[in-house]
Amino acid sequence: MSFVGTEEEEEDASSFIVNEELTGSRLDQFLNTELAGKFSRSRIQALIVQGAVTLNGQAILQSKHRVVTGEHYMLAVPEPTDAAPAPEAITLNVLYEDTSLIVIDKPAGLVVHPGAGNWTGTLVNALLHHCGDSLSGIGGVKRPGIVHRLDKETSGVLVVAKNDLAHRKLAEQFAAHGRDGQMQRVYLALVWNIPERREGKVNAPLARSMTDRTKRSVVPAGRPDARHAVTHYRVEKSFTAHGADAALVSCRLETGRTHQIRVHMAHIGHPLIGDGVYGAGFRSKSQKLDEPLRALVENFTRQALHASMLTFVHPGTEEVMRFESPMPKDMQDLVTGFS
Repeated sequence: MSFVGTEEEEEDASSFIVNEELTGSRLDQFLNTELAGKFSRSRIQALIVQGAVTLNGQAILQSKHRVVTGEHYMLAVPEPTDAAPAPEAITLNVLYEDTSLIVIDKPAGLVVHPGAGNWTGTLVNALLHHCGDSLSGIGGVKRPGIVHRLDKETSGVLVVAKNDLAHRKLAEQFAAHGRDGQMQRVYLALVWNIPERREGKVNAPLARSMTDRTKRSVVPAGRPDARHAVTHYRVEKSFTAHGADAALVSCRLETGRTHQIRVHMAHIGHPLIGDGVYGAGFRSKSQKLDEPLRALVENFTRQALHASMLTFVHPGTEEVMRFESPMPKDMQDLVTGFS
């Protein structure tokens, strides 16, 4: 082991001596090996450029610098800077929390990350307040690590990283979209019309709409910005009473594109109830419903979509973690009304 340390050294400083096995390695590769994944490669490269790595008191500013046996490098990681969003005391439904991550049951109406029109009152603002000093810094900034998002009006389970290592490992699992067997995401959606097949798969590339840049649409696979997108669905309940023709479906994501479930279900003729963006053409269907179901549907002001289950491998313990969230009351009231 080439790491050495003494009690006199500052807590944020680390010392590394190059052994024969790693001689000739690039500096960023050497530190990545010695730090055993504590920081991402890009984070290490940024630290080098910032002058955080020294050899004999001199800063080494190039990641491609080659290390030599016996050289003694110091890495001084600066304290994480405060994130630009301000902490806000917003109530959170915490399903699980430890030093690496936090799992939230997000309510409909809560934006995940600050952006145009939503600079305050977001999940990030709430997490900055709730987590406080337990955020050890991601990319040098004291902030929660958002590895996936839910639309503002989508409710359900969401996991957030607290440090660089957890952020990188969770991001890898989400990038694999469950193909490596480590992660699974299941959503519940209430849709118009009853699918002919009990189970099915929608394999349709997505990209930004050419007519509205805020929307996504199904596009030809050959389009340059087309992104592979696959959704698996299963009909859980179907409804034909009260003038209704609707279904409760579970959707499992094989990929994770923006608005994927909403666009895919609309594409096959089953837009989500309440979706004013991708189901606008189905608004008149509510007029055919019996009361009080008609009033329930017309007063339901969000897409009927809920992230009901999330499974992933803990980035530290490697334990399989599974979290479930019951259907929120507004959606349950809809299901009851259709039943």
